[in-house]
Amino acid sequence: MKMTNITWGIAPIGWRNDDIPEIGAENTLSHVLSDIAVAGYAGTEVGGFFPEPKILNKELELRNLRIAGRWFSSYIIRDGIEVAVKAFREHCRYLKEVHADVAVVSEQTYSIQGTDKNVFADKPNFTDAEWELLCEGLNVFGKVAEEYDLKMVYHHHMGTGVQTLEEVDRLMANTDPNHVHLLYDTGHIFVSDDEYMPLLEKHIDRIKHVHFKDVRKEVRDRCKEEGKSFQGSFLAGMFTVPGDGAIDFVPVYKKLLEIAYEGWIIIEAEQDPKKAHPLEYALKGKKYIDEVLLPLNESLLTNNR
Repeated sequence: MKMTNITWGIAPIGWRNDDIPEIGAENTLSHVLSDIAVAGYAGTEVGGFFPEPKILNKELELRNLRIAGRWFSSYIIRDGIEVAVKAFREHCRYLKEVHADVAVVSEQTYSIQGTDKNVFADKPNFTDAEWELLCEGLNVFGKVAEEYDLKMVYHHHMGTGVQTLEEVDRLMANTDPNHVHLLYDTGHIFVSDDEYMPLLEKHIDRIKHVHFKDVRKEVRDRCKEEGKSFQGSFLAGMFTVPGDGAIDFVPVYKKLLEIAYEGWIIIEAEQDPKKAHPLEYALKGKKYIDEVLLPLNESLLTNNR
């Protein structure tokens, strides 16, 4: 068993939120990237406010940072494969220019994550025909991504048609494992299904990108009782960095080490930066990584000597 090649990053969403642009609007690109470098991370994902590649690459180079990937809202079901692929190809061009590794895809047809609907009760569902179209389109996406030296990873997400373990099962069963990979997000599956290990264990061979997002269970439960929206829930503090919530990342990380996972683990926590100081939480997440998770590397190495 060989040691893994894991790169640790943190998402810019703790500083600025793409869905609510006024949240953290005072945090400039230079500010965000400098905080990420100060906190000791190797890189980040592209935020909606990030500039064109030439400018971004210069700012990254100055801080010795890398780009892991970028979110893409796909509308395969709404617009059809041909239209969706055209937009995705442009997305991949950008990612290649900033030397990214993955293209993060989430189907947003019927999504309620940006609405005021109850995210715990009103999630959308796809018909059999829509499932077939989505899976066919994702197979095409995966091949397109490879043209740009990228892996296409699908992001299961609260408030969408691919949220639960059962829905991830269906997606994985009906897409080509050679081209369609999975982004494993601890926070989204825990909020959705109240557990996070089954998805990891069941689909470990398809996981090529990871988000470590913690959940304040008491806030999640209160938001669920009140019927809050997705945005209302994260603004209430449902998500946080690892070590600050209910998820035990030790078995998660151990599992990734056991299968010699290679790739990014991105710390991600949608929070209101006025309530949760972004650098403070970035440092808190890094402290947890350094003190709780990274010692497991040496433990694994020792056990296999």
